[in-house]
Amino acid sequence: MQRSKTKLTAFSEKLLKAYGPQGWWPLLNHEGSNPTKTGAVRGYHPGDHSFPHNDHERFEICAGAILTQNTAWPNVENALRNLNEAGLLDPERITNVEGEKLRTLIRPAGYFNQKAKKLKLFSEFFISLNEKTPSREQLLDLWGVGPETADSILLYAYKRPEFVVDAYTRRVLAAEGFMQDAMTATYDDVKAYCVKNLPLDVEAYQEFHALLVERAKRTKSK
Repeated sequence: MQRSKTKLTAFSEKLLKAYGPQGWWPLLNHEGSNPTKTGAVRGYHPGDHSFPHNDHERFEICAGAILTQNTAWPNVENALRNLNEAGLLDPERITNVEGEKLRTLIRPAGYFNQKAKKLKLFSEFFISLNEKTPSREQLLDLWGVGPETADSILLYAYKRPEFVVDAYTRRVLAAEGFMQDAMTATYDDVKAYCVKNLPLDVEAYQEFHALLVERAKRTKSK
């Protein structure tokens, strides 16, 4: 049974009409250009939710979700490009690479000591999955993977309906009057609000999350 349209769903449709499809998650080897005013220069795929097409793209999304912690996406793109050009955007190669080299390559993403450790641990985990989809609990058990990172990995890399809550989500929900305590509520509470008021659909989740980020960046919602 389909859910009736909520105010949040109507807001999502309004943003989609205003900004267009966002084409997240951007990928290095995809030629698509940026449909909006923010973020990476290329790699987007507006209207095409078929990505990732293979394990390489899936791992790139996972690595990006880890590297984007506490930094802007263009910095992450530079770090991913460094890894790719060094032939190291691969779980087995990251597992085996010398730590100092890895830290140097991902330096643009900031917090490179911690993120190098996170990437190595995640790479070992990714290999152990043997192409299976991880559970949210498995991801949260990994050192350095919190709810936002876990949900980003599941939504964009594995196409699981887990809504992602980030600082932009909170700002827009509060600024637009949807959830007055969005800035102070727990991650789970904000996520539960969004899940309750949106269709349970991977594409809808991907698009609305990306649109909220774009909205926040354009309006500088506080």
